[in-house]
Amino acid sequence: MAEFVRVEADPDHPAVAVIRLDRPKVNALNAAVTAEIAAAVRQVTEDASVRAVVLYGGEKVFVAGADIKEMVDRTAVEMREYARDLQDAITAVARIPKPVVAAITGYALGGGLELALAADFRVAGAGAGLGVPEIQLGVIPGAGGTQRLPRLIGPARAKDMIFTGRRVKADEAHQIGLVDEVVADEEVYSAAVAKVAALAKGPTVALAAAKESVDRGLETDLDTALEIERAQFASLFATQDQKVGMRSFIEEGPGQAVFGGH
Repeated sequence: MAEFVRVEADPDHPAVAVIRLDRPKVNALNAAVTAEIAAAVRQVTEDASVRAVVLYGGEKVFVAGADIKEMVDRTAVEMREYARDLQDAITAVARIPKPVVAAITGYALGGGLELALAADFRVAGAGAGLGVPEIQLGVIPGAGGTQRLPRLIGPARAKDMIFTGRRVKADEAHQIGLVDEVVADEEVYSAAVAKVAALAKGPTVALAAAKESVDRGLETDLDTALEIERAQFASLFATQDQKVGMRSFIEEGPGQAVFGGH
């Protein structure tokens, strides 16, 4: 049994799985939490009944950062392996072939923000604070922050956050595109579920293809990205959902298809 990370089904939307972080007091990321995140990702990826995912740290805090006490005396060689494990776990989150939303309450700092950046969407509470404060510790973000953050909000804004280590409040985070929606703190979880619940009813294979096309395309040149898109597009004509969707469009009009996820 996992000690700090568990997978739960949302009670009102059973196709939406919740990866729930629960390491008091602030969900600090250590080696155990990292390993359990990776295990949770495998679980939701392999479970065909899961069609969308919420990352949630609870009502008070998302993840306030890495466990500094665990790393303060490590050597450079030790930290290279430690960082690789954390990067691998967060990259695994980014590669979940299903829609993923981070529900951000309280703080998403350092590794916490890097975890949230691996989601497709981010919903934040009005009182949330987000940042990558590693520079204040004499280091830099090491779990994707220097790469995913500029891809999301642009290099200049990312450098401002990384160079200063300052915390960004929810309203500014929304303004610069760091989060997609800001709601009252007590509504974060429900808003996050609502954001992906409709997607959980969509064509599962096509959604996975769309996600991979966008994500992989951003990592390469346009010609290669178009090849990726073309291959994914053509492959969907082997799915039942493509037949259902197109026949429904012809017979009933747009938006009426009921997808089985096959």
